[in-house]
Amino acid sequence: MLTRFLALFSLYYLIFASFSLVQPLCLDDESFALLQFKGSFIINQSASDDPSAYPKVSSWKLESDDCCSWDGVECDKDTGHVISLDLSSSCLYGSINSSSSLFRLVNLQRLNLSDNNFNDSRIPSGVRQLSKLAHLDLSFSCFSGQIPLEILQLSKLVYLDLSRNRLKLQNPDLRSLVEKLTNMKKLFLSDVNISSALPNSFSNLTSLTSLFLTNCHLHGEFPTGIFRLPNLEDLRVRFNPDLTGYQPEFNRSSPLKLLKLTGTSFYGKLPDSIGNLKLLHDLEVGDCNFSGPLPPSLGNLTQLANLRLGENGFHGSVPSSIYRLVNLEVSTNFLLFYLEPIYEFWILVRTSCKDHFLSHHLPSQLYSVSNNTLTGEIPLMICNLSSLVSLDLSYNNLSGLLPKCLGTFSDSLTILNLRHNKFHGNIPQTCKKGSKLKMIDFSENQLQGSIPRSLVNCTMLETLVLGNNQINGGFPFWLGVLHELRVLILRYNELQGAIGKPKSNLEFPNLHILDLSNNHITDKLPFEYFQIWKAMHIIDVDGPMYMQATTGFELPSYEWSDQYSYSMTFTNKGREMPYEKILYSLIAIDLSSNKFEGEIPEVMQNLKGIRFLNLSHNLLTGSIPSSLGKLTVLESLDLSQNKLSGEIPPQLTQLTFLAFFNVSNNHLTGPIPHGKQFDTFPNKSFDGNPGLCGIPLSMKCGHFEGSLPPPSTFEEINHDSNLQFDFSWKVIVDWLNIKEEEG
Repeated sequence: MLTRFLALFSLYYLIFASFSLVQPLCLDDESFALLQFKGSFIINQSASDDPSAYPKVSSWKLESDDCCSWDGVECDKDTGHVISLDLSSSCLYGSINSSSSLFRLVNLQRLNLSDNNFNDSRIPSGVRQLSKLAHLDLSFSCFSGQIPLEILQLSKLVYLDLSRNRLKLQNPDLRSLVEKLTNMKKLFLSDVNISSALPNSFSNLTSLTSLFLTNCHLHGEFPTGIFRLPNLEDLRVRFNPDLTGYQPEFNRSSPLKLLKLTGTSFYGKLPDSIGNLKLLHDLEVGDCNFSGPLPPSLGNLTQLANLRLGENGFHGSVPSSIYRLVNLEVSTNFLLFYLEPIYEFWILVRTSCKDHFLSHHLPSQLYSVSNNTLTGEIPLMICNLSSLVSLDLSYNNLSGLLPKCLGTFSDSLTILNLRHNKFHGNIPQTCKKGSKLKMIDFSENQLQGSIPRSLVNCTMLETLVLGNNQINGGFPFWLGVLHELRVLILRYNELQGAIGKPKSNLEFPNLHILDLSNNHITDKLPFEYFQIWKAMHIIDVDGPMYMQATTGFELPSYEWSDQYSYSMTFTNKGREMPYEKILYSLIAIDLSSNKFEGEIPEVMQNLKGIRFLNLSHNLLTGSIPSSLGKLTVLESLDLSQNKLSGEIPPQLTQLTFLAFFNVSNNHLTGPIPHGKQFDTFPNKSFDGNPGLCGIPLSMKCGHFEGSLPPPSTFEEINHDSNLQFDFSWKVIVDWLNIKEEEG
């Protein structure tokens, strides 16, 4: 028996040794840290701008032992430590601070959190704990405030991208960063408020290949030593109007491929040695203070595809060598006409225009100065722009009355966005017959009065956002004739009275999103409308990705077009969230915080495509209809703060996409349904219902405890390597016992 036991033990040891050669599994504490990090965010498609964005963390499951196999996670093959985390464009929304479990992953070498929405939180000082980081990308993720001093402790960094946020680099300043992070190869700080000169110590970063400092409020003289860095391929310092400098002589060994100086105060001549930059693909020096003739050596830049030279003091004829640039795709200000601009056309998007709004000549086609600190009233000269196609003044501090002439643009205007300002008074008659307006957003102002009936002339209107004002009157039922209307947001106003009944079966046929929350609307829920809102009755997977409008215009020899994404603020899963883009497939109704009464109508089961439904903070009575269980794509259901009674229908457990459920503060009774999503809802989802019992509440339901999950099957056990070995030992011991009884 002993011999047999030793033989089996030897066999088992060999099996164990062979398994040890396999890559080790993710460590438990790091797996748990990742799951904690996942749990600190809401998944929201609008938190990422990349059309291909998807929530990588959805693949992270507690029952999956090996986090090294999770999407975006990479581990060291020898130790099992997590060394790389790529959650770029992962639809993450929420805040991040120094207590985040992320900073327990101390072996990280690469961290990419770009293209998410971290809700204007600061970059946490806890980043210093990731001392092994060589690659850090936090770009375009809604961070704000001062870049922490602790980032200078990441001495191994060779790649740093903090661009496209609302960050400042002043303490530490740019000089400190350059002098501490001496191994840097790629440095991207575009749109970071630096407000300083460039230190000469930049010339010591001999490994630097890319330097992006666009729109950083730089000033002073640009160090010419940067142009001579031996490995620099891409240099961009555009849109720093107080940054001066000149072009030095270039040698033939320069690796420069992109040189972008547009919108600076660089001066002097372009040196003839610029022809030595044989690898140059992009050259942008428009809107600077260059002067003199164009050097004939430009013709030597045979790789050049983008050439921008306009709005300078160049003179003389265009060198004939220019015609050798056969790869040229973009050339501004029409070089064949001695570089004199034919059309005055400015597009100002997300720049620091400030008082320039009142002093500069306005363009005649498109004007966008959103996200600035503009003050004062809209100048009346804007009424002279007869061909305006898009007007975006959102997120400023503009005040006064809205110009009555806004209605005169409607035969050319497609986008009118005045969101988040301080405009007051009545909304002018914005639309006339033949209007091309597709999007109107006057939300987050102090507008009063009623919604103008002239809006019925906006027959192409797709989005109307008037929330967060002081608008009164009744529900604008007459907007139902706008058959293209997809988004109607009237939240946080002073609307009153009943919604009423539709006049025909053709009203609001394409409505996807309705938000009437926080008004004074009374009477019963509008079940007659629920019956005819056809777009809400289907699950549309064939439409475009986002709700947006194509804007553009044509001029002789010039054509321009762009996609303008609609946006909104909407309460999702109990939180108010900004949606910079709106998924076309999103169907949502928010009627919360009004005075609706009566029962929830059974016809709501017709709204098959609805994903968010909020009826909270009303006076609703009766039971929760079991037919709501037919809304198979529902993700968020809020019925809290009403007078609902009866039991929670067990049919709701079939809503497998339901991530948020709240029935708190009603008069519900009986057991809480058990299974699927219902096993994930916290206590607060059911608080304020003394008659409810069962998990997750402490109140038991007599003999009803809900069914336990089924026992693990043999196959499930074998997915766990540790349990597999325990199981193998049990088989060996049982076999030995049998043999002993036989012997």
